Amino acid sequence: MPSPAAANTANPATASDPRREEDSSGGATAAEQALAAMRATVFSADPMAPVPPIEPMIQAPSDSGAPVNASPGADRSELSDFIEISGLLRYDPAAITRIYAGHPQRLVRRLWQTLVPIALYLMGVGSDRLLGRLRGERVRERSREAATLVASLGPAFIKAGQALSTRPDIIPPVLLEELAQLQDQLPGFDSGLAMACIEEDLGAPVDSIYEHLEREPISAASLGQVHRGVLKGGQKVAVKVQRPGLREQITLDLYIVRNIAAWLNRNVGLIRSDLVALIDELGQRVFEEMDYLNEASNAEKFAALHIHNPRIAVPRIFHEATSRRVLTMEWIDGVKLTNLDAVRGIGVDPDDMVEVGVNCSLQQLLEHGFFHADPHPGNLLALPDGRLAYLDFGMMSTVSRESRTGLIQAVVHLVNRNFGALSKDFVALGFLGEEVNLEPIVPAFESVFGQALEMGVSRMDFKAVTDDLSGVMYRFPFQVPPYYALIIRSLITLEGIALSVDPDFKILGAAYPYFARRLMEDPDPQLRRSLREMLYDGDEFRWQRLESLVNSASLQSQLDLEGLLDQVIEFLFSPNGGLLRRQLVEAAVQRLDALAWRTTLRLGRRLPPNLLPPGLRQRLPEADRRGEPLLDLEPLRQLAAILQDLPGFEPQLLLKRLPRVLSEPDLRQMGFEMARGLAERGVVRLLRDVLVSPA
Repeated sequence: MPSPAAANTANPATASDPRREEDSSGGATAAEQALAAMRATVFSADPMAPVPPIEPMIQAPSDSGAPVNASPGADRSELSDFIEISGLLRYDPAAITRIYAGHPQRLVRRLWQTLVPIALYLMGVGSDRLLGRLRGERVRERSREAATLVASLGPAFIKAGQALSTRPDIIPPVLLEELAQLQDQLPGFDSGLAMACIEEDLGAPVDSIYEHLEREPISAASLGQVHRGVLKGGQKVAVKVQRPGLREQITLDLYIVRNIAAWLNRNVGLIRSDLVALIDELGQRVFEEMDYLNEASNAEKFAALHIHNPRIAVPRIFHEATSRRVLTMEWIDGVKLTNLDAVRGIGVDPDDMVEVGVNCSLQQLLEHGFFHADPHPGNLLALPDGRLAYLDFGMMSTVSRESRTGLIQAVVHLVNRNFGALSKDFVALGFLGEEVNLEPIVPAFESVFGQALEMGVSRMDFKAVTDDLSGVMYRFPFQVPPYYALIIRSLITLEGIALSVDPDFKILGAAYPYFARRLMEDPDPQLRRSLREMLYDGDEFRWQRLESLVNSASLQSQLDLEGLLDQVIEFLFSPNGGLLRRQLVEAAVQRLDALAWRTTLRLGRRLPPNLLPPGLRQRLPEADRRGEPLLDLEPLRQLAAILQDLPGFEPQLLLKRLPRVLSEPDLRQMGFEMARGLAERGVVRLLRDVLVSPA
């Protein structure tokens, strides 16, 4: 059964009633004058002040009484939407300002609904602060009240609160925890409106598109609701229908929240981050989420990226029955991962499903750079055939290759306890400005990560570490990039699902094998440098660290053994191998020199003593000493011991690679170095051991 959250929707109760709006053609009434004064007080400058004319592309309807939002039981006229009629299909703050500048009365009721409760709450907090009561449990109570208030104000405020819940640079830790619990599930809307919306958007009667379509929704959330049906061809489908009038309510609330954010940025000095930019990022994502054509495209892109993973399932999209407000997708029969008895009941191991989910999430983040930003329990289903199904692709995000590489480099510096380099990673990743003094931040990082690292990376508590890091980000001038906020939200959500399956689950421990494999397999030059940094402590090669990486990588179910061997051998024999490469050359020169000397002594035994040089004649007894095998070099011996632990490893796998390795330019350079070393030793042997008698 599909996820209840496969439909994200909005609350019609918070929308203004168009039938109660006043005509805007007359002069300003006392109420309008009071409203203007309130706007000026809240926004500093009146956002309804005259602005340039509306561009032709964005034309608001002349009828100020056009419907604002749909309510249950409304007629078909409620399908229309003021913002949709205005032609605004993408988030554009300037265009939104122009639209509402021409229709200020649409703002009146919503301002009253939002600003009054916000003001009352702030007055209560201010009173507590003045009386010295804002401490201890009282802080927790007020934070809980703030989250409840946000939830009561409607979907745009809920989504703003959810966005802020991943911004420790803006929100104090206690409030951060309360906002993280915000849910956007709301009752469904009138089924008659849903059917009318389908017919209007798809341009045909419901009966001509679907063989059967249940009128009552099976789930609903903030943006829409889901109906179960069957297409004319017999394909079972889930049909997601957007809540009528949603776009205007979301747009109006975003407009109000954006102006509040601008006022806070101007008047509250403690806020360092750009709240307006945060709201604009949120607005862009919400508008994308409201466009079901965009969601359909996301689903197909996600499916294409994971087409070679037999453990991942994505519902097929039926484009002939899909539009901007209607999405028809394949029906997926599965059970939520958190329903352990049901998962086991279909013959699937919940722990195995969690491993599949973690690996897939890491692939999304670190390989594809296109990830599902909302993997809550309703969007992840276990299927009887052992696959994990992903649903709801409205909220997706991207991570650039530079940021993906930067995240891996940050993990390397964390494992190496190089907190100075870690602080510079945060600058490169956009968390800190280049002008920020990093000296006080380094000991703060050491305080947060030092104790956690004592237990080992695989045992670190991700939630506890991120909570501690949130405190650091709040104290210092951090600015959290939007992609990082969504990554943290995604990973914390995934860890929450996994903890319901295994109370001892540690997401960093589950992720480290993937990280180790990626670090060793990826030929990216920056990651090659990171691997060298991981394996070297100054000039000393840390075999134990290589063994740890190889052992961790071997835990991956999707391990490409031959690919891993190729990359490890290439690294060890390349200039990136550094000192290890020199050690290999020196060990080989020493062993070949010893072999050549013993061969010379054995040949000398076959010649008459009077023909031998004095030094060689007196050293003939050394020919009886047994030498060590040529290939028993210390670096190679340790490497072979490590590789023996890999599942499926056989010596033939190394032998198969010898011809290719020997043809590599870097290996030929090593050959030149060995030849030079042997020549130098040969001269020393001649002068010291052959021509000169031992003292």
